[in-house]
Amino acid sequence: MNECSFIFAADMRIRDENKINSIREKAIEMIVGEGFDGLSMQKLAKAANVSPATIYIYFKNREDLLSQLYNHVQNTFSEVTLDGFSPELSFRDGLWLQWKNRFRFIQEHPLYFQFQEQFRNSPLINQCGVDISDFKSNMKNFVINAVKRGDMKPMEPEVFWSIAYGTLYSLIKFHLNERSMMNNNFTLTDEKMKQAFEMVIKAFKH
Repeated sequence: MNECSFIFAADMRIRDENKINSIREKAIEMIVGEGFDGLSMQKLAKAANVSPATIYIYFKNREDLLSQLYNHVQNTFSEVTLDGFSPELSFRDGLWLQWKNRFRFIQEHPLYFQFQEQFRNSPLINQCGVDISDFKSNMKNFVINAVKRGDMKPMEPEVFWSIAYGTLYSLIKFHLNERSMMNNNFTLTDEKMKQAFEMVIKAFKH
């Protein structure tokens, strides 16, 4: 194989999105199932049905792999949650759409959600430079507009998030565990979510 042919072949391998996706999905699956310590390049290569050398074509090392995984998950989260969303929406409509989109993200990507939870509780998060400025800008402007319209009072971001989304994520955890507080079967339906949502909207009006 001459030099030009080798470069072309290497470029084709770099563009193999199927392999990248396979490596990425298997890595997330391993981390969710076994934790960060359970992830090794050798085990990942076997699970993704590729050679260890192939992984290093796409990822410099284990740290780079983890960083890219987090970026991918966060970008997917942003894409789903911002679907149809605008900071100009009324507070009720915008927040309800956020509830639906966030729940949809978890339904469509349950492993991504679990990965997010593990990563947030890990010091590794400080090493990842994921750019979610568009997401943050949309959320910030949405709240600013709500305050201007008198739909809510100014408050610290942590307080706002706890009121606006804390209830939703509590219900989602019951849904994922398929068990209520009384150990009965539990499924989060639109009706249940809407009931909780109306109570949250009332809380912002006081």
